[in-house]
Amino acid sequence: MNTAGTIDRPLTHDPKKQAPMKPSTSEPTGSAIPDFTTTGANDSRENRTREMQLIPEALARAHMRERLQEAEQERQAARLATARRMQRRAERASMRARRALAMAVMQ
Repeated sequence: MNTAGTIDRPLTHDPKKQAPMKPSTSEPTGSAIPDFTTTGANDSRENRTREMQLIPEALARAHMRERLQEAEQERQAARLATARRMQRRAERASMRARRALAMAVMQ
């Protein structure tokens, strides 16, 4: 199969074996609008793209901060539940000790 390569899938990756680029014959010479840029526009565009690139990082930081706060709140709730459970256990043990002492005194 002897098909010519495309731009996306060239026949060969060796530049010396590829066909040279030729100007388009369908487009008249000099028809393109000349490029002009101003330094202020470039600077603001660069800043904007830098800020745009940093947005996902800022969102990730905020997301992580929220997750850490939620985890800390869950840990505090678990510690509080454990403390209450241990307090009830201690109160029951205290009541058993009082009853045992009262029974010992009564006899």
